[in-house]
Amino acid sequence: MKQLIGLGLLVAGLLYPFAVHFGMAHFAPWQFGLLLGSLWLARVLSAPRRPGSLWMAVAALAFCCVLGLSDSQALLRWYPVLISAFMLALFGASLLHGMPVAERLARLRDPQLPPRAVRYTRHVTQAWCLFFLLNGLIAASLTLWAPLTWWTLYNGIIAYAAMGVLFALEWLIRQRVRGRS
Repeated sequence: MKQLIGLGLLVAGLLYPFAVHFGMAHFAPWQFGLLLGSLWLARVLSAPRRPGSLWMAVAALAFCCVLGLSDSQALLRWYPVLISAFMLALFGASLLHGMPVAERLARLRDPQLPPRAVRYTRHVTQAWCLFFLLNGLIAASLTLWAPLTWWTLYNGIIAYAAMGVLFALEWLIRQRVRGRS
């Protein structure tokens, strides 16, 4: 059940810009808030209690409550900004406290990372922080000043393509760094 809820949130997140773009003619903003909030609530109730995941869920639930109560079409467009801000906070906090996110992920595959790899994963986490900062700023700018079609294009396609490019570039750089070791 937990995986199904996680998959539902992933699909909702990926399709959210298109749902907003095409659904505003048929659904009220409070209905988006109710549906999205239900998915986040199900996640909170079914997921293990991890601080980062709990804070993200609480922030998303608060957004969904405000969206539901305000019934504001303008507020619908702020969800991608919220997600980018939370990811920036999550990755950034990991640089200040504990193990950087990229290092945690790398240690799943290789628990005994050499010091060079630890430094590299720190740089990868910093790169993702920069990505989430820029992505959030672009999403906020489009929310404030662009037509809905531009907002949908960026948040529904371009942001994910940019994320894919960053993943691919990091993978290529990692292969090169490994080759030097």
